[in-house]
Amino acid sequence: MEKLVIRGDHNLHLSGEVRISGAKNAVLPAIAAGLLTSEEVRLSNIPRVKDVETILTLIAELGGTYTIDGDTVAIRVSKIRSDEASYELVRAMRASILVLGPLVARFGKAVVALPGGCAIGSRPIDLHIAGLQKLGATISLEHGYIQAQADRLRGAVIEFEKKTVTGTENLLMAAALAKGETILKNCAREPEVADLAVLLNKMGAKIEWMGEDTARIRGVRELGGAAHVIIPDRIETGTFLVAGALASGDFLIRNVCPEHTAAVIEKLRASGAIVETDGENALRVAGSREVKAQDITTSPYPGFPTDMQAQFMVLLTQAAGTSIITETIFDRRFSHVNELVRLGASIEVQGDKAIVKGKTLLSGAEVIATDLRASAALVLAGLVATGETTINEIEHLDRGYERIEDKLRGLGASIERVKA
Repeated sequence: MEKLVIRGDHNLHLSGEVRISGAKNAVLPAIAAGLLTSEEVRLSNIPRVKDVETILTLIAELGGTYTIDGDTVAIRVSKIRSDEASYELVRAMRASILVLGPLVARFGKAVVALPGGCAIGSRPIDLHIAGLQKLGATISLEHGYIQAQADRLRGAVIEFEKKTVTGTENLLMAAALAKGETILKNCAREPEVADLAVLLNKMGAKIEWMGEDTARIRGVRELGGAAHVIIPDRIETGTFLVAGALASGDFLIRNVCPEHTAAVIEKLRASGAIVETDGENALRVAGSREVKAQDITTSPYPGFPTDMQAQFMVLLTQAAGTSIITETIFDRRFSHVNELVRLGASIEVQGDKAIVKGKTLLSGAEVIATDLRASAALVLAGLVATGETTINEIEHLDRGYERIEDKLRGLGASIERVKA
């Protein structure tokens, strides 16, 4: 077990430059897509994070092979020796559900553990199941596992009851090998979904977007290999943008897609921060001593991302006045509030709203990371809290951030990883 120790400074100034890693939420479905072909799928710009290790372990357990060279992974699944995604791995990472569609589409059978509970609220998979059933899969739930079978999936018209990122990704992959045409309506349009569609088309799929949230997929008999560069992580980008705004820093963030973080940039500018593009793939951020209060409501892309809610809450603790954050995506996604209060924040939760009163001087304390984005929020808070902050259970942080302490130290922060 490890923990982070941060020696904060209320007047912290960060400078220099930092490079953003590939998107965790884009590489996971891309790796799962390797199950759709017997040929090699080569992915570069992959982040070296725990969730990537977990899904690669799952691919190996199913019978695939992979090699890693720097930031590139090569995956090949010539055949499978098992069609079961165990509870141990699915529990470790709910995105393991992404193997469900590819397994049943290519091999005709899949046995995938139900994900179970989640620290940030329920994420029902009924939309995945309903969609696969419309494609012709026979599905039963037995002993905590989803069991799906189909000789060959067949195209259908499917409209999601609500937007679902992993549900859209699962059905895009399944429909790619289905017989006939599939129309998916009310699809999630996050950049990670679009990136998966680009990869699938490189592999020989026939996917086209019709309007903002409708996909047309003409199924093919088999897919081939491909090489693909994973998009930059927009949530890591947003996290470092908030760090710059918090610390009245002035630094460059490289390897980014500015358009993917437009909603976050808009709110940062409204808070008083300076955010400017620097060429096509870089952003400059500079903070303000006078942070302005504002209200935020999370919503599906292109709205303000739920995965940035906790980090932005930290910034609002330094704003003069009262801000209200409304969380519309997940229930129970305010677990970080109690830990921020331990650091001196004034935050009250009322249902799906968090009322943040500022400006409050944060002071270092020992805290516990409860989930991935809560972990990032505590790191940000520790940077500007006076004294020493110790963050325990950072395995959550390692699921989605690559060497965040090294990157922050390179900007001038005092942060180190030590044995717990």
